[in-house]
Amino acid sequence: MPLRTTKTWFGVVLDAPRASDLAHFYQRLLGWTLYTDEPDWATLAPSESRGYNLGFQTEPNFVRPVWPSRPGEPLMMVHLDIEVDDLEEAVAFAVGAGAEVATFQPQDDVRVMLDPAGHPFCLYVDAAG
Repeated sequence: MPLRTTKTWFGVVLDAPRASDLAHFYQRLLGWTLYTDEPDWATLAPSESRGYNLGFQTEPNFVRPVWPSRPGEPLMMVHLDIEVDDLEEAVAFAVGAGAEVATFQPQDDVRVMLDPAGHPFCLYVDAAG
């Protein structure tokens, strides 16, 4: 039986050395609205009515994840997949917003990017779209 709830809201929270800094990066990247911007907690969403958001919390013991993973190194625990219209254009835009292109790229039609805190995220074009 699924979780019983009448709510349609959900969120994903990323730890960061500075929550506000990482939230501002994703605001530039996605064009979403920043709803909360405090030193230890920030949230952004496409609109108040969408029912989902990205949250960011300051973690004083944050350690940048390693991509690709290596034994004994901090692992990526989650990553975001972001569908785009044009892969090259999206990569250039993300770099301009403060991301970096990951050295290791396991797929030709997906670009693994790293946000300023080192969280991997993927840009892709839906080929079936």
